[in-house]
Amino acid sequence: MLVINRFKIKLGKAAHFETQIEAALAAFSACDGFQNGEIGQNLDDPALWTLMTQWKNVGSYRRALSSTRIKMEVVPLLAQAIDEPGAYEKPHAE
Repeated sequence: MLVINRFKIKLGKAAHFETQIEAALAAFSACDGFQNGEIGQNLDDPALWTLMTQWKNVGSYRRALSSTRIKMEVVPLLAQAIDEPGAYEKPHAE
């Protein structure tokens, strides 16, 4: 399962945001079911950022979100994300 969160951050706040998003990725990486993650800043619009995480399954991601550490350290960051669906899984071939 793939989760993509996008953020639009004012350039004057980019350095602080980068610290926050790196801490969020580190917190997620300690969760059961976390497989990998990446942070990106858009090349054409440096105000746009993304946090991409990959999970064993949707249950792993949802359990991570309900953990105390993630609620305290990551959810405040996720509240700043662009409001759009962000959970994806590979389509099943029929």
